[in-house]
Amino acid sequence: MLTQAYPYPFAGRPLPCLVGGELVSHGRTFENISPVNGALLATVTEADAALVDRAVRAARAALRGPWGRLSTAERCNLLRKVAERIEQRFDEFVSAEIADTGKTLEQARSLDIARGAANFRAYADLATARGSECFEMATPDGRGALNYSVHKPVGVVAVIAPWNMPFLLMTWKVAPALACGNAVVAKPSEETPSSAALLAEVMQEVGVPPGVFNLVHGFGPGSAGEALVSHPDVNAIAFTGESATGAAIMRSAADSVKALSFELGGKNAALVFADADFEAAVSGTMRSVFSNCGQVCLCSERVYVERPMHARFVDELARGARRLKIGGPYEGADLGPLISRAHREKVLSYYRLAREEHGEIVCGGGVPAFGDERDGGAFIEPTIVTGLAEDARCVKEEIFGPICHVAPFDSEEQAVQMANATRYGLTAAVWTSNLQRAHRVARQMEVGMVWVNDWYLRDLRTPFGGVKLSGLGREGGMHSLAFFSAPMNICVKL
Repeated sequence: MLTQAYPYPFAGRPLPCLVGGELVSHGRTFENISPVNGALLATVTEADAALVDRAVRAARAALRGPWGRLSTAERCNLLRKVAERIEQRFDEFVSAEIADTGKTLEQARSLDIARGAANFRAYADLATARGSECFEMATPDGRGALNYSVHKPVGVVAVIAPWNMPFLLMTWKVAPALACGNAVVAKPSEETPSSAALLAEVMQEVGVPPGVFNLVHGFGPGSAGEALVSHPDVNAIAFTGESATGAAIMRSAADSVKALSFELGGKNAALVFADADFEAAVSGTMRSVFSNCGQVCLCSERVYVERPMHARFVDELARGARRLKIGGPYEGADLGPLISRAHREKVLSYYRLAREEHGEIVCGGGVPAFGDERDGGAFIEPTIVTGLAEDARCVKEEIFGPICHVAPFDSEEQAVQMANATRYGLTAAVWTSNLQRAHRVARQMEVGMVWVNDWYLRDLRTPFGGVKLSGLGREGGMHSLAFFSAPMNICVKL
């Protein structure tokens, strides 16, 4: 059942970096390990500080070269070719993404790779259609003046993507950065380098000029990540990952005052009112808790249910969780593995902590046994907890696994207070059939995004991001183009 539906594209060859149009595969390497069975997938070239410096200098040179002289329409036509080439090599990207993450075939095909290609096409269209401001003004001599704005690239952009949705979130930043005329140095997570390496090949195949897209592999502190974010010639950093890492990047970027766009962690709440459509709320909460094995920054780890519905809701949610099929990506499973055995140990430590904090494990709480090579992977049981105090660590700290705590509430005011009692502020879900309550509660959520009677329903034009420890700035649609552009005003005396 673990048969690879598509051949792993880097079987038998190392994953290189791409610097100034040159594939670099010499120097130190590290191993890329399958989370499905613990097998070695490939060796990966680790970029040191010197190679990162070469990449940044290549990006700077590209801005001064042919890339910097292309019109917006010419740049965006190249991005559409990138989208077309990704779709032509679709199965290879699916294979690379699945090999690194272990996520299900359905998710990789319908969401990760499809959306990754769509990002290039969408941002090419947005950048081509974007206009600029123009203002007339009076002058003392009566002749007047004209002020108009132009959108200039910010310069060299560092793009750092996480391991949970590696290709989707890499392209989510690379596409608008390039559409705005910037040059990029991208660093994928060390856990998931394969789809980014394929993207580097595509960039070369469609004729993106050397240095416009550079790819460096490696880790954070003491490796490629630290060298990249602290480089004085990087103008902006777009990062998705842990809140603590974001804070460290802010400190590194402070001296050179880089522009920052951060999408960080979350401890998201779902509020289920007694007047909600019960079946829809259970089904939606199943998705928001267990999608991608809970490894989505938008997932609901805290579920608050109005007391008259609480016991029934917990029972039905647990029934659904027990029915979830756990397995490899090509087995038609509902849940794949966590990203690594190390991350599984972290999540299991919270399962143990929930018991120590006097919570009740309604279902799950352990590791499934397969009796085959999957036992060498990073699989874990979906878990539901009740009975914890609101100040329990399991309620306060981001776990990033297939687990939620379900607690009752007695009033709308209490539900809002409990949902907002967190250092994070990324998303919330509100389930109710009362339209007035839906609008009223949604506006009170201290988050960047609220879904009402659904979850993860995304229009790519809308602002994406969080508040508090969950992020800085907004991406999506024109918000991304605004971050990756530097507006310049030109005043012409008439």
